[in-house]
Amino acid sequence: MKLIENLKWRYATKKYDTTKKVSEDDLQQIKEAIRLSPSSYGLQAFKILDIKDKDIREKLKLASYWQPQITEASHLLVFCGYADVNDGHIDEYLNLKADTQGFDVELLKEFRNFMKVFIEGRKSGKQVWTAKQTYIALSNAIAACAELKIDSTPMEGFEAEKYNEILGLSSKGLKADVLLAIGYRSDEDKTQYDVKIRKPMESLFEIV
Repeated sequence: MKLIENLKWRYATKKYDTTKKVSEDDLQQIKEAIRLSPSSYGLQAFKILDIKDKDIREKLKLASYWQPQITEASHLLVFCGYADVNDGHIDEYLNLKADTQGFDVELLKEFRNFMKVFIEGRKSGKQVWTAKQTYIALSNAIAACAELKIDSTPMEGFEAEKYNEILGLSSKGLKADVLLAIGYRSDEDKTQYDVKIRKPMESLFEIV
């Protein structure tokens, strides 16, 4: 499987070559992989911000403990989950489903009620639930980058509240969950030569 070889090739890049940029075509393929990611009920209760503005990225770097990937990488994607999944999100998805598959949305009335009860039942756990959805999308993005031989760095080391403030996320009903820097590794990044450390199969998997 070529995917396995590509996953062996990738690593969490620490230093990017600032002279190399990801092409628009490759970027669209990565975004399409994210768009096609599985999500609970198919709701896609998240939004991804592609941060292009250099001044904003400098501000985000301060909120990311000065990690250089924030400004050196070709692109910085901020995966944001919705702070509160509500009836509007459910209706938007069901209308899209009915339009795409060609039937009356009223046929989904019982399914809508089921989804509403399930999601409302999560109460304070909603934000954790939506964050999990962003991580599934993040995983797809990382795999897509590896397939395209584009380097990536998933990042949790940032001050989420400051990101929310800088990007005005609260007013949009969003909160920053995880980051992905993408680009091309610098020759100066010595970590690319490190041997990948992973648990052996027999330690990681257990047959029950």
